Amino acid sequence: MGGKPLFALNIVGFPINDLPKEILQQILQGGADKAEEAGIPIVGGHSVDDKEPKYGLVVTGEVEEHKMWRNSDAKVNDSIILTKPLGTGIIATATKKGLASIESIEAASKSMSLLNMQAAEDLKNFDAHAVTDVTGFGLLGHLKELCQASNLSASIDFSKLEFLPSVFELAESGIIPGGTKRNLNYVKDFINFDIGLNTTQQLLTADAQTSGGLLITLPQDQAKKYVELTNYSAKIIGEITTRRHHLITVK
Repeated sequence: MGGKPLFALNIVGFPINDLPKEILQQILQGGADKAEEAGIPIVGGHSVDDKEPKYGLVVTGEVEEHKMWRNSDAKVNDSIILTKPLGTGIIATATKKGLASIESIEAASKSMSLLNMQAAEDLKNFDAHAVTDVTGFGLLGHLKELCQASNLSASIDFSKLEFLPSVFELAESGIIPGGTKRNLNYVKDFINFDIGLNTTQQLLTADAQTSGGLLITLPQDQAKKYVELTNYSAKIIGEITTRRHHLITVK
């Protein structure tokens, strides 16, 4: 939302009597490394003995209200930009099943560990209308919220979407997270898919992401400049339109 992070707290659930403490140490070190990269301290936190390992950061930040990015201010003819490739949900599921290649695991890990900090800093030089991030609800879920909040519709070009390595092959072989299937089922009544897009392709647009990219709407001329400025995977994937029967068209 355009805010500046100030500090963070660790939130940890860990089976302290079942897994080596070294694993917990590595998890906490990973969080500390990313917080340092973001330029903020971790000033404490909370931990519980839990059978299922969990880790997260609660981050406090600040932003001037008139500079806050919302998901409700998109404009007709805005270009839609996505700053990271899709497919982390599918690769994570394949990894759990021992079916993911080293290349796809490394690509997904690199994408998930990449902060959105630089994408946000670059965006401050432009007149962003609507901004959100793509996480558990997938691209379609978060774009649906943006369209509803802005009372507009969106058109997405499937061929412009970028996916991580091996995602198509894994999806076609049936490696689809349960969360991705639920995402598509949730949004299907709001989406008009081109008749040429099969079920696998439809699921790919709804893949549940971990640490996905920013979803941005910008005036068309600014969108091209923003994408040219960035040195990561920012892509123009569609445009905002007037409100139609379907919130989102995927062609």
